[in-house]
Amino acid sequence: MSNDQFISRRDALKLGIGAGALLTLSRTSAWALPTPWGYGAQAGPLIQRPIPSTGEKLPIIGIGTAVIYQNPTTDEIPPLRDTLRTFSELGGRIIDTAPSYGRAESVVGELLSESKNRGKYFIATKVSVRGGGDRAAATAQMENSFTALKTDKIDLMQIWNVSNPQLLAPTLDEWKKAGRIRYTGITSSFKGQYADLEAAMKKYKYDFVQIDLAIDNRSAEERIIPLAKDLGMGVLVNGPFGRNRVLSKVMGKPLPDWSKEFDAATWPQFCLKWIVSNPAVTAAIPGIGRVDYLNDDMAAARGKLPDAGTRERMSTYVASL
Repeated sequence: MSNDQFISRRDALKLGIGAGALLTLSRTSAWALPTPWGYGAQAGPLIQRPIPSTGEKLPIIGIGTAVIYQNPTTDEIPPLRDTLRTFSELGGRIIDTAPSYGRAESVVGELLSESKNRGKYFIATKVSVRGGGDRAAATAQMENSFTALKTDKIDLMQIWNVSNPQLLAPTLDEWKKAGRIRYTGITSSFKGQYADLEAAMKKYKYDFVQIDLAIDNRSAEERIIPLAKDLGMGVLVNGPFGRNRVLSKVMGKPLPDWSKEFDAATWPQFCLKWIVSNPAVTAAIPGIGRVDYLNDDMAAARGKLPDAGTRERMSTYVASL
């Protein structure tokens, strides 16, 4: 699963403000700090973190494709094209997708093929085998991902939601040795899977774990993320806005003035900076399908990040709203 897939940010905006003229506000004006300090992108380079297994650096904000990219109409394609193009122009790299996200792999593959700059992106996707599935089914699914993404190499192949790691982990290792995938990983977005996820992380060697984490959903910080750090695994965070729970909660509420201390000018930046300020997190992957949302979220990868004490202050403040 990925990133804030149950309701769109536009819906969150409506839910948070309610009826009336304020429904016409953009996300920018609705979530920005209401002072002259404003909304604009922070200065300075994108903050990057190394992948523990190799030292390769990645920007700390990526893009997730669940729902937004899974079945776009003809009219919805241009904003997605503009988003992916601008993402690269801003220095972004990570795009996370999956066969289970409808047409998302094909949409991403087509748009990146049009852009002719595939080499600038770090493409992550997933594979799963349920029930009576076997190695042949897994292999066929991964081959389909290569075809859909229009690529001869996938940067990160992840076992989706702890699906049969006994079968899939050795298969991914073989594909990595063959040079078809660069990194391996495993994912979960469900607390009920955490015990199985932990066991799989300990049993098999992965480069990444992808897990759900938000300022109101901190369970992954208790065991999964510390274990990833101990095992030398990178961490990708899905659901960074709690599937938009957090944005709905803070809508219309004051962004604290002390947010300026770590260069957060909007609530999305506040929430993302809380996540990526955990030094064990490699990157957060919010769902993004519009350039204005992209500019907002990418600003979280610039400027200062909160320290450990400020992270606690941030979570306490959001809980009090």
